[in-house]
Amino acid sequence: MALLFVVMLVTAAGNTAMQSVMPSIGTALQVNDVWISLAYSWSALLWVVCAPIWARRSDRRGRKAMMALGLVGFVTSMALCGLALWAGLSGWMTAFWALIAFAAARSLYGGFGSAAPPAVQAYVASRTPRVERTKALSLIASSFGLGTVIGPALAPLMVLPFIGLGLTGPFICFAAIGLAALILLRWRLPNDEPQFAARGRTTAYSSGPGAPTIQEHGDGNDEETDQGEPARLKWFEPRLRPWVIAGLVGGHAQAMVLGISGFLVLDRLGLRDTPAEGAGPVGLVLMAGAIATLFAQWGLIPRFNLGPRAATLSGILVAAIGTTLLGAAGDLHMIALGYAIASLGFGLFRPGTTAGTSLAVTRAEQGQASGVVASVAGASFIYAPALGVFLYNLSDWLGFGLIIALCSAVFVLGWRGLTSDALLTGQSR
Repeated sequence: MALLFVVMLVTAAGNTAMQSVMPSIGTALQVNDVWISLAYSWSALLWVVCAPIWARRSDRRGRKAMMALGLVGFVTSMALCGLALWAGLSGWMTAFWALIAFAAARSLYGGFGSAAPPAVQAYVASRTPRVERTKALSLIASSFGLGTVIGPALAPLMVLPFIGLGLTGPFICFAAIGLAALILLRWRLPNDEPQFAARGRTTAYSSGPGAPTIQEHGDGNDEETDQGEPARLKWFEPRLRPWVIAGLVGGHAQAMVLGISGFLVLDRLGLRDTPAEGAGPVGLVLMAGAIATLFAQWGLIPRFNLGPRAATLSGILVAAIGTTLLGAAGDLHMIALGYAIASLGFGLFRPGTTAGTSLAVTRAEQGQASGVVASVAGASFIYAPALGVFLYNLSDWLGFGLIIALCSAVFVLGWRGLTSDALLTGQSR
């Protein structure tokens, strides 16, 4: 678990460090905010396409191999992204070609970096009993949360003008850290043998939509089994449909909040004319959100033993409240508070939908289910950040109003369609 935690932490820290400096880099390059957000779109689209492919391959080639491939994609992408932006800031490239090169380098993360998260989720799910699945997946999700604390905290320290890297320093530093994590993974991670069986006869214990099938055992630790190769899972197959819809709509809301937040800090604090000074305040806001996310995943979920449905619904409601405060914030304190409350909500919401998707299928289908989760998460970043920034530039409340509407839709649809926690965890018997 420690090694899996490190894999997810490094990639999360690197990505959030990048996000904390990109608004300042875009302003320094004199590029419109929307184009900075759109530079991620191709990578996100590749993530949607490739994540299920790598997830299925992890069933055959092993989770460890896919995690290593994902880290290779992360390291290569970060190094090339940093080089492209450095060339643009140094005048070796025009801003247009620097962004094109950045988008191309970033696509390596979408294409190959997408191999790691599904493999990590499947690795954990194949070794965790149903009743403990939400807690285990929440722990792994919290590595992302911790990474989003560390990334923005370190990013201003990695801005290294004295060696010529400047705002691109975090890219190069995290490429080196990712390389160290890759070496550690290949050296120390145990083999891929699952702890629980994944073959055998299945029996349905509920006829409701989205109900998983399990093999009952006298010890109360019900473990799913299946017969032969499982059929390929599709996004909207009946067992997964409610969780995928919730994850997709709520994920768009989360992506918009993340896309707007950096530019919001520059605007509300009057830092557009001094973009190099923006990395620190943006990093502080992202850190506040990350700490709130950790509190949700390390504190609230295990303390109150929240199941997937409870975590999803309560989280999306809190996220809507936080977004409302963020839209009204006028200074750094209120921006950080609003973003932290929104992040607290999304910190409950994300593990909820992830665990719900995992529990809706058999253990033999965990690799495919993790691919669906990763693909849905990537789909949220294809156009949502750019759309949020575009609406925000037209009017603050157009952007924030759409986010609040999406959160409200998830709550209403989830209340009606998500399977109860008792049925999902097998505790209703």
